[in-house]
Amino acid sequence: MNLPRFALAIPVFATAASIALAGPVDDRRLLAAPQDAANWLSYGRDYANQRFSPLAAIDRTNVRQLAPRWIYQTGIPASFQATPLVVDGVMYLALPYNHVVAIDAVSGQELWRYEHQRVTDKMCCGPASRGLAVAYGKVFIGTVDARLIALDARTGKPVWDVPLATDSGPTEAVELLDSQDGLRRQAPTGTTGVGANMAPLVVDGKVVIGITGVGYGLHLEGTTPNAPVGAVVGFAGSYGRPGFYAAFDAQTGQRVWQFDTIAATGWEGEFRPTTPDGVPLKRDIAREKAALAKYPDAAKHGGGSAWTTPAYDPQTRLLYLGTGNPSPQLDDSSRPGDNLYTVALAALDIDTGKLRWHYQQVPHDVWGYDVASPPVLFDLPTANGSIPAVGEAAKVGWFYAHDRRTGALLFKSEAFVPQQNLFAPPSVEGTRVSPGAVGGANWSPVAYDPGSGLAYVAASHIPMRYTVRELAAGKDGKPRRYTELKPIEEPNWGTLTAISTRDGGKIRWQRKTAQPLVGGVLATAGGLVFTGEADGHLNAFDAASGELLWQFQCGAGVNAPPISYSVNGVQYVAVAAGGNSLFGSKRGGALVVFALPADGR
Repeated sequence: MNLPRFALAIPVFATAASIALAGPVDDRRLLAAPQDAANWLSYGRDYANQRFSPLAAIDRTNVRQLAPRWIYQTGIPASFQATPLVVDGVMYLALPYNHVVAIDAVSGQELWRYEHQRVTDKMCCGPASRGLAVAYGKVFIGTVDARLIALDARTGKPVWDVPLATDSGPTEAVELLDSQDGLRRQAPTGTTGVGANMAPLVVDGKVVIGITGVGYGLHLEGTTPNAPVGAVVGFAGSYGRPGFYAAFDAQTGQRVWQFDTIAATGWEGEFRPTTPDGVPLKRDIAREKAALAKYPDAAKHGGGSAWTTPAYDPQTRLLYLGTGNPSPQLDDSSRPGDNLYTVALAALDIDTGKLRWHYQQVPHDVWGYDVASPPVLFDLPTANGSIPAVGEAAKVGWFYAHDRRTGALLFKSEAFVPQQNLFAPPSVEGTRVSPGAVGGANWSPVAYDPGSGLAYVAASHIPMRYTVRELAAGKDGKPRRYTELKPIEEPNWGTLTAISTRDGGKIRWQRKTAQPLVGGVLATAGGLVFTGEADGHLNAFDAASGELLWQFQCGAGVNAPPISYSVNGVQYVAVAAGGNSLFGSKRGGALVVFALPADGR
């Protein structure tokens, strides 16, 4: 198939929209977002996080004519993961390092730009922001330096600015490395710091957001050319803090409630020998129980980062969200028990933040299997009537579907990536584990087509070697044990998978891609599925068959989710192309916006 390629030098056309024309986004509009085909009002387009656009002007028959209409250059070549929002012809975009711009969505002309001034240079998890929330005349962003900021949507001027957390994280892991040149030379990151990179969610006058950086471990730079990521290292120890999700008053910034992602009591749980769906965890439960009295305060250092934007059900008034790995990362000797509520899908009451139910995908996680991909809501037809469901594409390689009222597991899909030695412990010689900590469905959001019932999952096959190692003896004369996850020098790739929610999670089709897929998916009523690759390609597939219909080289890694919107009857597709340092993709700093030729040919 001869797929079209286009140059990146695209002229900017005359301004066709003014920021002054943007209508207010209130609770009524946010609730009606599924019917608002023209706009993209929140991170997942609607509260269900379905990322399905009802627009159909671009379809299977004409997508080969899709071409860039305009390109916005950010001037910041850094990890670019943001979902743009579009409100009545105005696009709002979060840039790396938490700068924010408003752009004319027809011409690409910049309307205003907010330059973020960080209060610290430390960033736990890199410079990327996954997006914004827009409501009540404000633009909301969580920052890498752990702040929640409200900007005036018309001018970009700050309205209020509140801290999410004041502690900067532990120093123990850094001090350990100071005497270990072999690890220090690999430029560790992720050792300290609390921040936020998820897009906030606005519900009923509240701004909901969570913090990252509390699953403390070290991310070492890769030493192998073109490796997707360097080693991930974990040390045992009593350091760290619990993660949380919190709600803030949208008008004042005052904190309304906070849900700590660690159980204040009963953190040890049941000492489950298997996952809730029956997969053996290969734990040494006797050792853990014997160590429980030695670590009575383990929950105070418990981890559980918040990586992505929740879904919300107005009928149940429940938020659905995921939690990250426990702290310390990988090494479990100082945290016996199930480590509730880490690596779980959870439902919270929107008014109080109280936990309604949780499903812990991996009790006592030692592999880095955060529940990172955003939950998606859908209705599941059955012989006894429709069941309100919530689905989540997991790092372990399955798509889980639950009754969103109770948390009961409805089904677990067929595996969408290869699985080997799942939940195997580390070994001195090194154990090959697949999916690894950066594989499966990472933070990438899925798309769901309510017509077909298909969920489209972007995922990665990146096997890792899981090893137990020792540092040289320290001042106390004793060596220090640590665990390491490191990518194996073998081919890795991506999978785009169509999973049938109406057939017990069977795979309808799967497309293998040359690059791991870390970014996200868009589905449209035109019968198309869009996703990007780390090599710079944005791809369009036939939603029913998986056939590749169109491809465009954006010049930098497409590690962000595409969106679609329309202005004056013209449908556009937009995506950020800036690469991702963790996955070694080419850096850039462009937002590329596509449309069909004006003459329709």
